[in-house]
Amino acid sequence: MTDEAPHGSDIARRALEEARAAAKAAGKQVGRGMASPMTGGVRRLRSGSRKWSGPGPDNRDPQRFGTLITGIAKARGWDTKVGEGTVLGCWDSVVGPDVAEHAHATGLREKTLYVSAESTAWATQLRLMQAQLLAKINAAVGQGVVTRLQITGPAAPSWRKGERHVPGRGPRDTYG
Repeated sequence: MTDEAPHGSDIARRALEEARAAAKAAGKQVGRGMASPMTGGVRRLRSGSRKWSGPGPDNRDPQRFGTLITGIAKARGWDTKVGEGTVLGCWDSVVGPDVAEHAHATGLREKTLYVSAESTAWATQLRLMQAQLLAKINAAVGQGVVTRLQITGPAAPSWRKGERHVPGRGPRDTYG
């Protein structure tokens, strides 16, 4: 009697049997021909069903990769995080090249998108366009991912240099 190491198929079969036993113990139905929620709930063909795809779309036809990934993200509850990543990662394509040339998204916290403009004039213009920007963002990533924009211009220079400084408002009449 030789003691051989189990093959990969034996390990997989044993793991499947253990998973089925655990599902039965939890009160779930096992082996009913339903696919996982990641595949969009596609049913398997019964033995009496047709064996060909035919001219119309069928569950067995190839699916677009983006559609499959979107289904997986929704099934696992990741769609909000994917939307957040889309806003920050694809800022140029979401708002357009004109706006992206003069402003960039710096962060997204609690459904508020923080946008930094290159000048105060662009910050003012973006504040006036806020409704259109929110509409573009919601069309690209879905409703509810971004509900508010916080637009800021460039930061003013600080007069507080070094460890020791004089308290007060700083110099005012030094430019002549």
